[in-house]
Amino acid sequence: MSNIVTRIKLYAEANSKVANFEPFTSNVEVSDLLDGKGAFISKWEIDGLSKPTDSQLNALETEATKLENNLNVDAKRRTEYLSWQQQLEMIYKDQKNGTTTYKDHCDKVRSDNPKE
Repeated sequence: MSNIVTRIKLYAEANSKVANFEPFTSNVEVSDLLDGKGAFISKWEIDGLSKPTDSQLNALETEATKLENNLNVDAKRRTEYLSWQQQLEMIYKDQKNGTTTYKDHCDKVRSDNPKE
């Protein structure tokens, strides 16, 4: 199941609004009383947009799960692409030697970590 925060962000974006969860500037807050009922919206102050119902948020489940999965893939790819110094070294050597080491490396990272 996707995170409620992700579904709220998608709901706001679909309505041309921004859900801000940053401390001291938040217009939305999520709480969980740890009573087994799960997280819920405890603060909703997005001008011009009604607080979403559970069914509206649940309708975004598939899209939110896909987004979260792809963010995880992006994070994994970032660790496997190597440092920018190593990447520049590969590019330099490829240009000097007429090879495709950098492209091959990037293709492998992408194939090993596909997005949905």
